[in-house]
Amino acid sequence: FQLYGYCYQDSNDIPDTLTTITELGSPLEMIQLLQTSWEDRFRICLSLVRLLHYLAHSPLGSVTLLDFRPRQFVIVDGELKVTDLDDASIEESSCTSNSDCFMEFPARNFTLPCSIEGRCQSMNEKRNLYNAYRFFFTYLLPHSAPTSLRPLLDKIVNATGNGNKHGTAKFFLFYPSVNSEFTQKCVKSANTKYRRVPEAFIPDENYRCWPSYHHKGCLLSVFDVNEAIEICDSYSQCKAFVLTNQTTWTGRQLVFFKMASNHIMPDPDKITYVKVTD
Repeated sequence: FQLYGYCYQDSNDIPDTLTTITELGSPLEMIQLLQTSWEDRFRICLSLVRLLHYLAHSPLGSVTLLDFRPRQFVIVDGELKVTDLDDASIEESSCTSNSDCFMEFPARNFTLPCSIEGRCQSMNEKRNLYNAYRFFFTYLLPHSAPTSLRPLLDKIVNATGNGNKHGTAKFFLFYPSVNSEFTQKCVKSANTKYRRVPEAFIPDENYRCWPSYHHKGCLLSVFDVNEAIEICDSYSQCKAFVLTNQTTWTGRQLVFFKMASNHIMPDPDKITYVKVTD
């Protein structure tokens, strides 16, 4: 979380009260996130993996978040950031045997080795990892994931659920495949013909679809015109679509899908495709 400033002051007879000024983020609502595109949810999970790596190798040592629930996080420009550090701890539990390093969760338990220094090895990192799995990965990743990516996603999620940090680290290797397999989606040859209208936009004639980047219309990301044609052909109400000059974080182009093309307006930044009917 970006810190812009801080100051110490006395407050309510409590000495050395710390006040911080941080960047503004949006509260994390899991139900709303499940209604967003898989592409955006993957980005959130990827930022969470980066956070896990930082917490495990911070300048203070391994840091654990004792309260890892979604309410402790916010979304800033599509990235997940932790906002409440009151429950952060750098203390690794002391032990005399492995049985002292027992970690209990609602659906899974772990027993970690006790080091010769009398500390439970990697307990902070393991706690963060499993909490990330049960509060985030298990909900955000599998839901409506692209078919071509599901086998690898299942392996990553299962490894995370087993507390395997190396399985979670595969996210960094998996990220390029989002820009290749996901963005370069194979599409079927289209039978429907479309008329290309350059520098044109359809301001109205919206219909709703899921998932959409626009709450009042059908705004989806595509790899190219062929994928846009395939999507339009799959919706009975779609009669046209408009290519914008906007892209998602993976480079996919945003496209508005329309239910008619009665009113077309000039727009130098857009290209409209109208379905040709007999």
